[in-house]
Amino acid sequence: MTDTRTATLGGGCFWCVEAAFEELPGVIGVVSGYAGGHTEDPTYREVCSGSTGHAEVVQVEYDTADLSYADVLKVFFTVHDPTQLDRQGPDVGSQYRSIILTHDDDQTATAKSYIERLENADAYDDTIVTEVEPLERFYRAEENHQNYYEKNPGDAYCTFHADPKIEKVRKQFVEPTG
Repeated sequence: MTDTRTATLGGGCFWCVEAAFEELPGVIGVVSGYAGGHTEDPTYREVCSGSTGHAEVVQVEYDTADLSYADVLKVFFTVHDPTQLDRQGPDVGSQYRSIILTHDDDQTATAKSYIERLENADAYDDTIVTEVEPLERFYRAEENHQNYYEKNPGDAYCTFHADPKIEKVRKQFVEPTG
């Protein structure tokens, strides 16, 4: 019997975060969407305006036989810069903030503890600004944003921003086959 869980994470453009997590063994699926704001059923254009309060996020469904929530967090903190306030790379605005939206008290405690351990270890040169808050509602992004990297592998934005994240995951978290 498979025990699946869901993690909801925002670390910049959801195209890039989604593509990185889809490489990870134990991940069943990744859905791009919006969460953490106040506007009901927002559109991509509305979220990009910065007026909805939502962040671009991904929901990662994973098999606990292969991954723990701490494993998911380790990948998350590897593929984005949690010290950048309201931005990731060229993407600027609160919709690109670093955020963990938790599904229960255990995820909240694990996420806060994980961040504390990173801070105590001076894992980054600057302070971690990742928000941790309970997930109230997740809104699935429009279909053209789902599996964006897979559908648009030659897209210049993806080549420049998603490819390095994918390579990090492959190098650090995927065992070579053969």
